[in-house]
Amino acid sequence: MIAVLCERLTDRPPGLVGLGVDFRYCTAEDLAVAVRDARALLLWDFFSSAVRDVWDDARALEWIHVTAAGVDTLLSPDFPELRNSDVVVTNARGVFDRPIAEYVLGAVLAHAKDSRTSFALQQRREWVHRETRGIAGARALIVGTGGIGREIARLLRAAGMQVRGVGRVGRADDPDFGEITMSADLITEVGWCDHLILAAPLTDSTRGLVDAAVLAAMKPDAHLVNVGRGPLVDETALLTALRDKRIGGATLDVFDTEPLPSDHPMWEAPNVTITAHMSGDVIGWRETLSDQFVQNVRRWLAGEPLVNVVDKELGYVPGAGRPATSGPSSSR
Repeated sequence: MIAVLCERLTDRPPGLVGLGVDFRYCTAEDLAVAVRDARALLLWDFFSSAVRDVWDDARALEWIHVTAAGVDTLLSPDFPELRNSDVVVTNARGVFDRPIAEYVLGAVLAHAKDSRTSFALQQRREWVHRETRGIAGARALIVGTGGIGREIARLLRAAGMQVRGVGRVGRADDPDFGEITMSADLITEVGWCDHLILAAPLTDSTRGLVDAAVLAAMKPDAHLVNVGRGPLVDETALLTALRDKRIGGATLDVFDTEPLPSDHPMWEAPNVTITAHMSGDVIGWRETLSDQFVQNVRRWLAGEPLVNVVDKELGYVPGAGRPATSGPSSSR
């Protein structure tokens, strides 16, 4: 039996039929009952922390699948029981790579073409001719060298931009990034870029990676794009940098607290574009997630190795930084 955790029972994954396995749908309120004799758990509500609360009831559990690329909520530091267990964790690696890359390209273009000002002028019915920037030759530094980061790099390169990567391990002559700098050296590299793009997983080593010192080292007209996780950035330091015009602007799809509270000061920060954690959610994404899970269920029932197995110590799927020339891309 496979338990399926949904935010609402009316929001169920499509296509879970014909597999010869029983599915028990539940919300966080009745998860304890649903997992009691379940061998697998599908986290359709991928930001839920309810698994930690019912862990003692999940004695039969062998496998948890998270329908997200990031597994930081499930593998939180205050849930060592899962990390130390034999339960296998898989994720949705690969599903969101291209959609997020397209979002980033759109954010870069919107910033370069000053779309925020154009929209404001349109709302006021003001005709103001002005010049904007091109992106050919502009520099993008991408933090996160997994599948999402690599797809971003390929798309930005195709648009004529210069690209470098920042990852856990440095590398020269990378086919997608050209050069990859170690995360520890971010502060010395960030002054190179016009667009700093965050697409890294949230781990102990990346939490707060972009702090006041990194923001101070950026160009005064540089643009920050965060499609990773909110806590990659020190939000207080970012607010200060934006208000003091120490950076040129930010496009933010993720935040420390989601949904972003209506009274949060980031809503009124200058030169900020806010979206509701939707950079990867193109039409049909739920069906794609469900299809990916179905394929893994078939492997699981046949006793075959699962795909997208997360290293619970690292917090992501190993091999996610594989260059495009040596195999398929992966997620962050």
